[in-house]
Amino acid sequence: MLRGIEIVETYLSRVSGIRWADVVEIFILAFLLYHILVWIKNTRAWSLLKGILVIAVFILVAAYFEMNTILWIVQNMFGVAVTAVVVILQPELRKAVEELGRKNIISSIVPFELGKNPGEGRFSDKTINEITKACVEMGKVKTGALIVVQQNQSLDEYERTGIDVDGIVTSQLLINIFEHNTPLHDGAVIIRGNRVVSATCYLPLSDNMALSKELGTRHRAGVGISEATDSLTVIVSEETGKISVAYGGNLERNLNGETLKERLKAIQNKPEEESRKRILWKGRSKGEK
Repeated sequence: MLRGIEIVETYLSRVSGIRWADVVEIFILAFLLYHILVWIKNTRAWSLLKGILVIAVFILVAAYFEMNTILWIVQNMFGVAVTAVVVILQPELRKAVEELGRKNIISSIVPFELGKNPGEGRFSDKTINEITKACVEMGKVKTGALIVVQQNQSLDEYERTGIDVDGIVTSQLLINIFEHNTPLHDGAVIIRGNRVVSATCYLPLSDNMALSKELGTRHRAGVGISEATDSLTVIVSEETGKISVAYGGNLERNLNGETLKERLKAIQNKPEEESRKRILWKGRSKGEK
């Protein structure tokens, strides 16, 4: 392998003086540039970029006609402008860095985890069936529910806002928690593995303006926690009894029991489910019905 790399590098250096490292560097820069452009396209930075382009054209016109006063102002305000851009985009930049931190690069290269049984997922099929059964039953009687299913990222900071439960996930337990006029019905339930770890938890609300105005606090909290973490949230509407799922900042509405099972199995992390996970959630638009 090393011999092959040396041969290619020698050939490139003889042809045009390009080293193997230069080729790798070009690919890395192209990869970074592509993802930066995608990030800009999906954030407020896209509108800001268009505004910057307008200002750049204005500066070029000023330079062409030698408008020295304007050029002097631009030169002295450049440092302040860069700081202002960083301040304006602070939420987007923070979200981008958090997203980078959530990506498990090592596991994508080495597709296994030491010490873990490959046949075991984050939670069992029984847990999926119990969550689905509870949501369907609560939907029939229009009992509102907010269930957060943890993946890789810890939800400890949100668990601390609620009351410890530490019980095995069953449909009866979930229904009893969200029953009207019970001490634990207000707030969210957090599930880790096969256990309900906490109830009455407070979640961050999404400020996504693309969400339908008919959605209430429960749905915005479900989307909000999915934006801040890699968790999946199941929402049962108190007004309509319909089931929704929030994942990765996207909201999918009007699910039935079978579809809900598919969404839960997609994050179960069983080997045969990994490819389905990408397919199920790819391209789902925010606020999709």
